[in-house]
Amino acid sequence: MVQLSFKNRIALNYIVTTGLLVLVVFFTIYAIVKHSVYSHIDEDIKVEIQNHLEEIKELNGVVILVDKEEWEEREHNTVDVNPVFVQFLDNNKKITEKSPNLKTETLTFHDTVEDFELFDTKIGDNIIRQVQVPLFIKSKSIGYLIIGMSLTNSRMVLNNLFEIMCLAFPVILLVLFFIARFFAGRSIKPINAITNTSKMVTRDNLKTRIPLPKTKDELYTLSQTINNLLNRIEDAIEREKQFTSDASHELRTPLTVIKGTLEVLIRKPRDNKEYEDKINFCIAEVDHLNILVDQLLLMARFENKKADLKYESVYLNALILDVLKLNSDKIATKNIKVNFDAREDYFINSDNYLVITILRNIISNALKYTNRDGEVSIILSHQNEKTICKISDNGIGIAKEDIEAIFNPFFRSDFSRHPEIKGTGLGLSIVKRLTELLHISFEIESKIDEGTTIFLSFDE
Repeated sequence: MVQLSFKNRIALNYIVTTGLLVLVVFFTIYAIVKHSVYSHIDEDIKVEIQNHLEEIKELNGVVILVDKEEWEEREHNTVDVNPVFVQFLDNNKKITEKSPNLKTETLTFHDTVEDFELFDTKIGDNIIRQVQVPLFIKSKSIGYLIIGMSLTNSRMVLNNLFEIMCLAFPVILLVLFFIARFFAGRSIKPINAITNTSKMVTRDNLKTRIPLPKTKDELYTLSQTINNLLNRIEDAIEREKQFTSDASHELRTPLTVIKGTLEVLIRKPRDNKEYEDKINFCIAEVDHLNILVDQLLLMARFENKKADLKYESVYLNALILDVLKLNSDKIATKNIKVNFDAREDYFINSDNYLVITILRNIISNALKYTNRDGEVSIILSHQNEKTICKISDNGIGIAKEDIEAIFNPFFRSDFSRHPEIKGTGLGLSIVKRLTELLHISFEIESKIDEGTTIFLSFDE
């Protein structure tokens, strides 16, 4: 089966609908004309009946005309346009009188037809409209009056009208098809533009956009939607390229440092102390590399992977205590005072692993960027049917202009001021993505040299 083009399908659907409408209109016109013709003829026949009933009388049991000369001078003597045929019968259905224009023909009495009922019949080769009327004089039946009127010319008009409609119908449909096809072609030009533009879009060419139609209709909305989609795809690919580039750099740096350190070690013999220092330095870089790889894998694993979420009852108090225990060495080394305020047990419904990942990154950052002998505060509370976790420190803080940027992978706010603080720049980026994945409200407030406060709002 041949597949029609979109343009031809539009035109065909339009033609089918229009064709049905034209067919209904033609049928209505024909029915109205036919009804009008028959109504006119039926009225004329009724007038003839009335006239002839007034022109007859009975004389010695015989039906005679009151004015025979007028009878012979009327249209009953002609067979021109719409002639009127009249015939009188006695009670035995025998002809007693008939109009001269019948000549050798006679009107047939139909026993199956009701009196005064108008019906179509034939006289010779001509179609006529006929009626049979019983005759009464002084309530005495004296016979029948049959009146017929020719339908030949009327039928000819109706047949001509029908033929014209039959011929005009396919012509109208054909003309409408080409007109509809023309306008359909103009209407789908924006779709062709969309197709051509889509063919031009590749991974290396995402700048091309679909020209927007002048009319703000459905195609305008479609074009605008696709352009917005291309914008999002371009942004995602650019972020992916940037992420890949940054990840490659971040992975290459510790590997280069480790390689350089080991190359220095093998150039000449060294004492045990120097070997120990260099090996410990390499181990620290390997640990840094492991952390970086773990965080990269974590970001890749939970990138829009909602199907992997495992919701359960999560005990926040215990998670925070576990995170603090994991960081106990860092707390002791920097002599940081940790205030954990939770006056009751707090439970939320979420993914336990991801929540502890969020808390580990935030608390680890708070401890990392807090100065020696500093203070970190963790407070759990209820607010508007939400569980609020507030984590604050009095550390180095974040510049106002860097607040939004810190969520970008590998971004570190003014790390040149504090080169001694090691990091990957992935922690808050992971936190941001995981909080969005779990629908956890995440807010951050910070000032340089005053500290940072983070608010997490969990659904209870």
